[in-house]
Amino acid sequence: MILSLKSLGVTLGDTLFSDLDITISKGDRIGLVAANGRGKSTLLRCIAGIQPPTTGDITRARGLRPAYVPQYIAPDLLDQTLHGFVLSALPPEQVDYESWRVDVVLDELQVPYDFQHQPLRSLSGGWQQTALLAAAWVTEPDLLLLDEPTNHLDLHRIGLLQNWLGNLGRDVPAVITSHDRAFLDATTNRTLFLRPEQSRVFPLPFTPARAALDEADAADERHYTNERNKAAQLRKQAAKLKNIGINSGSDLLTLKTKQLTERADKIESSARPAHQERSAGDIKLGNSGTHAKALVAFDNLTISTPDGQHLFGMGKQWISQGDRVVVLGANGTGKTRLINLVQSALTVPQVGIKCAASMVAGVSDQHLSQLEGTETPLFAVTRCSDVGDQRARAMLAGAGMAIQMQDTPIAALSGGQKARLAMLLLRIQTPNFYLLDEPTNHLDIEGQEALETELTTHGASCLLVSHDRSFIRNVGNRFWEIRGKRLIEVDDPEAFLSAQLA
Repeated sequence: MILSLKSLGVTLGDTLFSDLDITISKGDRIGLVAANGRGKSTLLRCIAGIQPPTTGDITRARGLRPAYVPQYIAPDLLDQTLHGFVLSALPPEQVDYESWRVDVVLDELQVPYDFQHQPLRSLSGGWQQTALLAAAWVTEPDLLLLDEPTNHLDLHRIGLLQNWLGNLGRDVPAVITSHDRAFLDATTNRTLFLRPEQSRVFPLPFTPARAALDEADAADERHYTNERNKAAQLRKQAAKLKNIGINSGSDLLTLKTKQLTERADKIESSARPAHQERSAGDIKLGNSGTHAKALVAFDNLTISTPDGQHLFGMGKQWISQGDRVVVLGANGTGKTRLINLVQSALTVPQVGIKCAASMVAGVSDQHLSQLEGTETPLFAVTRCSDVGDQRARAMLAGAGMAIQMQDTPIAALSGGQKARLAMLLLRIQTPNFYLLDEPTNHLDIEGQEALETELTTHGASCLLVSHDRSFIRNVGNRFWEIRGKRLIEVDDPEAFLSAQLA
């Protein structure tokens, strides 16, 4: 045992978690799972000693050195070079004599030399995330606490991170929060489902642990129902005996009635309902009517960069109703450019693209640029629809937007809240075709599953790009791969995913 949590709890307005007991030992790779805003980052900070818990105790092994890897670099540090940022993580007395350790770590994480000496501000979110990991690892920690380490990473970098974690010495345990289900399956051997009450731990990676959790919750629900029925039967018996006792004047029956009532009270007070997730809101999409067989048709389309550099070409292709087409390709091959051209073709004719006249497109890009940061969620909903304030507030609540956030500027919302708002605005437009560029960015697992269900069970048609392997596998029924400057259709995504992760 290197660390133990006993009856740990944190309350910040609402209870994030309570009565949490867990022991972390060498060899543990723990996936920490909860919806957005439910305490994952808070728990990691408590374990790291950055934030005190509200209740409970944390016992650490003597001399334990935990390293917390946050999701973002502080803005005032972005002018440092990547190498300088990692070097500054070393204690001052080690900087002059042990700077070689920075080079070793950056080599382990396969950071190109040219990137090492660029300001962090000029690098992508993925490289900034890598810098955070390097800065933690260079301190030689005994425990790694990784907060959404796959944020902004493409499939290749996710594969490198998976391999790096797999090659870590078993002496260094890790606690990992992530919304990437495939990543959790590949890197963890235990799963903690964090809840306000009755958090659960399973000695399994995410997917089998999720199945075990569902079984446990179902068993709890059955037990609770049985206990409530048992209490109801006791009360019914007590009422019957009470009437007999009153009519007969029997003190024994009166005593028996009291005993039955007390037993019913005890059962009801001890019976605990099964966990009900404080839903972050359903994601409900709709399809407006269209009779067109082909929603989008492509005829020898050429995709180029804005400055004319050829990216890839495609022959005759089409997207019909019910097609959920996933575009596969490495970063920079033109996936987003294809999405943007189809969007442009809705209003301005594009050579090689023909959209059905009845097509109504709903668009969401990876940066959620369709959201206006200065607007409030309430204003955004009422602007895009003819519903009144009361109905708009109800719709926002259904999308997981608490009342206090509905009048907050969108720019102040979390990534997860923005993503759910974007999905709600799509729903309001009632499109019959979706253009989705990284739609699961910032969505928690619950939100991803809700989006998958809506797309697959309602016969939605879409053209989408995603780095999320689980989402690709669960949603796609057609797959287009950009290979050798040509777009071809493939039977499934597995060969591409394997190659990218290698």
